[in-house]
Amino acid sequence: MTGIGGVEMGAQAARSRALAVLRVRSRALAVALLPAAAAVILLVGGSTGHLAGGGWDVLRWVVSVLALCVLLAAAGVALVVARSRPAVTPTVTVAEESAPDLYRMVRDLADRLDVPAPSAIALTPDCDSWLEDRTHPAHGPPPAEKHHDDLAGPGGPAHRRSATAPVLVIGSPFLWWMRVGELRAVLAPVVAGTGPSAHPDIAAARRFIRGLDAAVAVASAGRRDPLSRVACAGLGWASRLLLRSCRGHAAEMERGVAAAAAERAQAVDYGLRIVAQEQVGLAYAGWDRLLTRVALPAWRMGRWPSRLDVGVVAALTELSRRDRLAEGFASRLGERPACDLLEEPGVMDEAVSLLAARLFHGGPAETGADWSPVGWEEYPEEVVDRTWRTDAARLHRVLDTLGVRRAAEGAAPGTDGPTLARVLDHLATPDAASTAPLTAGSDAHAAGTETENGPDTPPTDLDAPTDAPQPAYDDPDASRLPAGDPDAPQPPYGDPDAPQPPYGDPGAPHPPYGDHATPVLTIPAEDDKDDLADTTARGAALAAGLTAQLAREEAEARPAGARAPSSAPGPAAVPDAALWDDRALPLLPLQPPRTGREILTAHITAMVCCAAMDTAGAAPALDWLDGPSLLFDGARTADLAPSVLSLVETGDPGPLRAWMTELGIRPEKPVRLV
Repeated sequence: MTGIGGVEMGAQAARSRALAVLRVRSRALAVALLPAAAAVILLVGGSTGHLAGGGWDVLRWVVSVLALCVLLAAAGVALVVARSRPAVTPTVTVAEESAPDLYRMVRDLADRLDVPAPSAIALTPDCDSWLEDRTHPAHGPPPAEKHHDDLAGPGGPAHRRSATAPVLVIGSPFLWWMRVGELRAVLAPVVAGTGPSAHPDIAAARRFIRGLDAAVAVASAGRRDPLSRVACAGLGWASRLLLRSCRGHAAEMERGVAAAAAERAQAVDYGLRIVAQEQVGLAYAGWDRLLTRVALPAWRMGRWPSRLDVGVVAALTELSRRDRLAEGFASRLGERPACDLLEEPGVMDEAVSLLAARLFHGGPAETGADWSPVGWEEYPEEVVDRTWRTDAARLHRVLDTLGVRRAAEGAAPGTDGPTLARVLDHLATPDAASTAPLTAGSDAHAAGTETENGPDTPPTDLDAPTDAPQPAYDDPDASRLPAGDPDAPQPPYGDPDAPQPPYGDPGAPHPPYGDHATPVLTIPAEDDKDDLADTTARGAALAAGLTAQLAREEAEARPAGARAPSSAPGPAAVPDAALWDDRALPLLPLQPPRTGREILTAHITAMVCCAAMDTAGAAPALDWLDGPSLLFDGARTADLAPSVLSLVETGDPGPLRAWMTELGIRPEKPVRLV
């Protein structure tokens, strides 16, 4: 099946399936009119004297009332289906004056394929391209037609855009990674889909499916009053029933449209399209790696990289340098990139980067004090360094909450600051008793207390009230007492007369040690028990404390997303926020929540990196494929993870100490925190 015959067969199959979808709609209308037809028959029979009598009169009233109720319900469902706002992909619209070359290329492609040109072009932070119908009244008026540039070129055939043509949505990584010819080849089958989409039956079937989908969304919205809940339940039942009836036909209709478009596009750049498809897979891999390894740490710090598309080019170039399987891909960079079709690619990249932060992380829509852009040249200092020092500060705050000493017995004065040695000494397991798995709340308290006070010291019940004076976390002038016997005071760490400043933000509120209204030690959830089963008891307790602290910080920062818009300048091109519902951000979370072990490993790694930077002259850096990295003498260190895992899982600090000794890192020296 090739050539015009294949196109016609695919289009014919799509039309037949579209008619099947429309027949489902007609049957639903017939079912809704059936009680009304029966009522009309009964009324006409009564007026003519053929259906006379008391029983017929009662039946006429019952059927008439039933018909009226069914008609009202059907009219309500039809009104919701017709007026509900269909789902629209979040995009950044590319105005024609900001990308005349791109519009010219797409129109020329539509002319060669003999199909209507898309009505507009939009960018999305995804590695895909498709057509999207935005002719619904809720999406605003269609773009005004401009006939002065509807010609494909000098002497070319005239081609007028249709106001009802769909919008061409292009994945932004394609524009920056692909060359102009490759982008044209990839877009050919997509643009060819405007031909079948213009058929009235296919367009009507698609509108009906989108309306049903929007009606289901309306019915799923929360309602408080009983009447609204009953109405939404009926609306949802009817809409889902119709969707199930249309599902198979709609899927086959879209397959037919895709088959017809693919057959039609074979006449345009077919050989180049095979090569371009390889770049599609490569761009997807690089984009996913960039978002999860590079962008996500910055988003968590309240910074959003403003040049994500430039970053994916750098990431894929680095991949081609490292991987021999990707050799030759970087040689393409000498050709003209597709982003040259934009008048201001930097502005578009910034708008798409902000949209990606909103979709994948749920960031605010406006730039503010806690949500600001960051350039790639500033990333190591503004993101990597700050992330490590923030995690290290959080680690020491949790250790303070657990009552862990700041310095060992007999330590030299001045070494009571935040040190890596404090973390290593706490997690090191001197006996087998402290490696028991954390299986219950009482076991967790007992294990954490026993390992802190020693095996011969009776455990302290953290949940029992105590009359012993315990200093608040934020009180720098209060003397500290150990977590054991309150009647056996011990000197504080370091200088007995020196105040003990808290680590991290001094103004941040922390629960006092004696305040049992706020739990000091949070027991891991049921889902995290398996993850922490292979760790030591101290590691599990520390992971639980870090998880709880992170949860509190995220809960406090969550309302910040609703802050007032800032007066700081934002990107000139902005996402189409009016077209989609942003109340459930992030719409597409990148990763599941981190487990307790992952959180503990990340915080210990951050503490090690801080010690390396402050005591051994290491430097933070950005690796395009792996994200934050540590540099020693300009070379990246890649063997830190196994040593940290050994400490987390078995409590053995030996591999990590050997690694630090080899690089000259001094764990007993205090580090600088944020």
